[in-house]
Amino acid sequence: MIMSRTGVYVAFNGCGTTDPTESDIKYYNLLKAWNENKAIDFSFPDSHAKTYAVRDSSSIDTLHDRLRERLRKSKIMLLIITQNTTKTPSVLDWEIREAVYTYKLPIVVAYTFHEGYLPNPSLYRNKWPAALKDVINTKSVKSIHIPFQRKPIIDAISKHGVNNPFTWEITVYRKEYYDNIST
Repeated sequence: MIMSRTGVYVAFNGCGTTDPTESDIKYYNLLKAWNENKAIDFSFPDSHAKTYAVRDSSSIDTLHDRLRERLRKSKIMLLIITQNTTKTPSVLDWEIREAVYTYKLPIVVAYTFHEGYLPNPSLYRNKWPAALKDVINTKSVKSIHIPFQRKPIIDAISKHGVNNPFTWEITVYRKEYYDNIST
């Protein structure tokens, strides 16, 4: 049986808490709200919605099994980078390595603290999880770096994936792209 890889795997730092007001999950929840709002032109096949939820009390093995199932169904990873991304140890490094080395997913890196044209994403290298630094340094991943805005996100996830990765380890949209969009 051939599995369809159409999903978008969203990764973020849980910040060591289950409180959504203190966690970067709020950005994932915003993506889901955009997806559900019929007045907004935004839709994505959420890989997390395709499997059973994992309880906070689940073992790490159960968590990893569920995340692997989601990664198997995904065509791309959307990695949300915030001011909190590298502040606490998390499952995030494991997710990035699995996505790249096992499932060969390209990564959309979306920065919540940057707006508009992003000419040099390496300036934010100090915000990258260790695993992202590793996969970029070893040229193991193709990625695009964008602001956390609806239009660039939907463009990146709808046009790219395992069968149509980005051109470089670090790709950006040209300045003209941002001049011509409205978020």
